[in-house]
Amino acid sequence: MKLKITHFFGITCLFLFMISLSIALTINMFPLYWFDIDYLGITDYVSVSKETLIKNYGVLMSYLNFPWVTSLNMPDFVSSDKGLLHFYEVKRLFLLDYGILVISGIGSFFFLRYLKLKKMYWILIRPFQIASIVPVVITFFIAVSFDQLFVLFHEVFFNNDAWQFDYVTDPIINALPQEFFMHCFILAVVLIEIQFLMGYFFSKRTIKI
Repeated sequence: MKLKITHFFGITCLFLFMISLSIALTINMFPLYWFDIDYLGITDYVSVSKETLIKNYGVLMSYLNFPWVTSLNMPDFVSSDKGLLHFYEVKRLFLLDYGILVISGIGSFFFLRYLKLKKMYWILIRPFQIASIVPVVITFFIAVSFDQLFVLFHEVFFNNDAWQFDYVTDPIINALPQEFFMHCFILAVVLIEIQFLMGYFFSKRTIKI
């Protein structure tokens, strides 16, 4: 019984680490936004240049990423109280993800070391096999109806409607189109799937060693 509990928490830590790592990498994939500025034609919807967009995006991301940055002041975009509230809530989610990443990373390290000592990597085969199906399902929903998935995401993680920006009071929304977030979702799902598949093939390979 004790062994099963150890395995359950160890595998949970491992999955949380991989998911939170994928989210952290996606959050900080600045080149994705730079690419989307041109690909989505974002400058057609705002009255600033690409260079100015990149500068303001950097200011926003610094606020969201770093706990010591306590106020958001984008030089070229005004924000309403409602908009600032939403970004504050997003900041808390970012920091929560980083916290989970660190804690689950430590737990994963000790769990993997335990499995190595016991020569029990094989117990990861089935969990990774099952888990690798989830990103495929999410990708299907993204392809079929990202709009509904996007709304559902906000309804789950936010208990208010502050995320429903008005471009008049919060013009930054024009610089962050929904298609950009769809690309972020896709990137995160791909990174998660890659890690799950790597975990599956690595665990399976250890049987033959």
